[in-house]
Amino acid sequence: MINMILEDTKERMTKTIESFEKTLTTVRTGRANASLVSGIEAEYYGMMTPINQMAGITVQEGKTVVIKPYDSSALKSIEKALLASNLGITPNNDGSVIRLTVPALTEETRRDLSKQVGKYAEEAKIQVRNIRRDSNDDAKAAKKNDELTEDQEKQCLEKIQKVTDEFIKKIDVLADEKVKEIMTI
Repeated sequence: MINMILEDTKERMTKTIESFEKTLTTVRTGRANASLVSGIEAEYYGMMTPINQMAGITVQEGKTVVIKPYDSSALKSIEKALLASNLGITPNNDGSVIRLTVPALTEETRRDLSKQVGKYAEEAKIQVRNIRRDSNDDAKAAKKNDELTEDQEKQCLEKIQKVTDEFIKKIDVLADEKVKEIMTI
């Protein structure tokens, strides 16, 4: 029973870390990166479709993201979605491709982005703590149903806390790496 609870806890916390990593890829660092547009969807034949499924995305000279739609009729829709997103970059449409020129970050912008990373990290930690709470509840319920002894319950709660500490440390490391990347000129 303890192992089942722990496996479920680790699995759910791993998914939280993966989601956090995906969120971090959307934060600008002053360098052009194709993942800047990941998660942005544009209307395509009446359906919202991720841009990376509608267009080829490349990086030129480390400063420009070039988006070339497979279907030229989607160009306006992609441009509209990019404008509506919170990228902070104005797309340049030349009729066949859209260019996003990533400006160098100012010190103030770097600090703001670092705060944003901190906010995302705190949200991920809250998710991990919520998973811990659910797992602790599962262990207490198992004790109540006589599936675990009191000692086993205590042992399970301690292991859950160790797993939680591990995952919170991972979140901190990922956030620190991203902040360091942002602050690097």
